[in-house]
Amino acid sequence: MSTPRRRIETDVMKLLMSDYEVTLVNDNMQEFYVRFHGPTDTPFTGGVWKVHVELPDQYPYKSPSIGFINRIFHPNIDEVSGSVCLDVINQTWSPMFDMINIFEVFLPQLLRYPNPTDPLNGEAAALLMREPAKYEIKVKEHVQLYATKEAADAVSDGSSDDDDMSSVSYASEDEAAGMEL
Repeated sequence: MSTPRRRIETDVMKLLMSDYEVTLVNDNMQEFYVRFHGPTDTPFTGGVWKVHVELPDQYPYKSPSIGFINRIFHPNIDEVSGSVCLDVINQTWSPMFDMINIFEVFLPQLLRYPNPTDPLNGEAAALLMREPAKYEIKVKEHVQLYATKEAADAVSDGSSDDDDMSSVSYASEDEAAGMEL
């Protein structure tokens, strides 16, 4: 049986060797950012998000903390903190899963198949249930404003001295509009 430290190193190395752009925080394998692209054939296509990942000391027996840094309009992602409501990460996490699963399967599936009955973003959930076409338009607007490579690079993570995921901040609409090409 491998130790949690070895598993953290293995999973992070897999991510580093994959096609994902990974940036370690202070060369720490337990905290890093991953550049995540929206899945094709969805309203999120073309979007680029900076996702903050923190691995607890008990990883893989305890699930990682995942948070979107730049804004995303989705029923199961808090628009202010970037927190993700995903059962497989929050309740049913298993040591059989690894970081590659999160970025290749879990997050793309969440964006493809939102669950408006268990929302973190009530506005997105209500719009998806009542007016799906308008929901899709608003998602695409958010992608154009906040989910460009430039927006992901420019956005502050707000983690000056604390490690609280809820301290994540976004570029204002004015800042994001100024980044359009």
